This record gives sequence, C-alpha cells and structure tokens, in this order.
Amino acid sequence: MISVNNFKTGLTVEIDGGLWRVVEFQHVKPGKGSAFVRSKLKNLRTGAIQEKTFRGGEKINQAQIDRKKMQYLYADGTNYVFMDTETYEQLELPEETIKDELKFLKENTVVSVIMYGSETLGVELPNTVDLEVSATEPGIKGDTASGGSKPATMETGLVVQVPFFVNEGDMLTINTVDGTYISRA
Repeated sequence: MISVNNFKTGLTVEIDGGLWRVVEFQHVKPGKGSAFVRSKLKNLRTGAIQEKTFRGGEKINQAQIDRKKMQYLYADGTNYVFMDTETYEQLELPEETIKDELKFLKENTVVSVIMYGSETLGVELPNTVDLEVSATEPGIKGDTASGGSKPATMETGLVVQVPFFVNEGDMLTINTVDGTYISRA
C-alpha cells in the first residue's frame, strides 16, 4: 500500500483491478476543506488516460512491475521481436501493445520491457533517441538556428519540427516523451 501523497511520475498502481501509471499529479490544498491529489493516470493494458482525484492520505496498492532490458531486433508482420540482452531469449510483442513507441524504434535500440508477473504490458523507451532525417525541404543560405522551423520526416516515419539548417541525412537527437527535436547527434 502507498499513500497518494507519495505519488511520483511513472509510479504504477492497482486501482479497481486495473494497472495504471501516474502521468501527472498535483497536490491541492484548498483554503476551505481537506487536501486532495488530482492525478492523470494511464491504463497500461488499454492505453486510455483518465483523470482521477484522491483524498489526501488515501492508500492504494502499488503494483510490482518488473523491467527487463531488451534489444529491438526486427518486425515480423504485425509482431515485433525483442531479445533479452542477458539470456538472449526472444519475445514477440503485437503492434497494438507498442503502437505509440513504434515511431521512435529502430533496429538494435535497447528498451525496457514492462512485465507484470508473466504478462507483458509494453515497452519503455530511453529519454532520447538518435534518428536520421529521411526527408525535409533543403535549407536556404542565410537561415539561422533561431529563425523558425520546418517539418522533417525521420527514418521511422516520425514527423518533427526542426530548424531550417537541418538537411536530409543528418542524425538528430529526439525527445521520446513529447517527440520534439533536441539537437544534432
């Protein structure tokens, strides 16, 4: 059991038989009445996001989640094959389980596979990934780093807003949390 006062982003809890990850939370102390915690939770099985409010000090079950380091190998139709980096065992995940993460995945990327008992819930990406620009408009002489942005399609199909000086073939560091450009790799 864990108190909602101890919520942290990324914490996994069990509520009404479902597994939920805390995406956002906010402690609220109104001038009149008791304190409460407003939270945004993501269902790990369905991907649905729900806002929920808890009374201050309320206790809920913390889920025991295991994370295994695995390397993404290849796509086999609608399944994606990952290999345990220690035991070399392979695991196939269906496209529906990792559809949000696919735009950041390229072969040989090491991710954390989230397990609840023997059930595989999905993958957790590193905070940043390096991807190659596959298509973008060419830069024009005189464009500056702070002078605006243009869309660029990455090798995985992800479209990112990048500065004008970025060209096709450049390797870029992309934030996996919000899908934004950070820098050249």
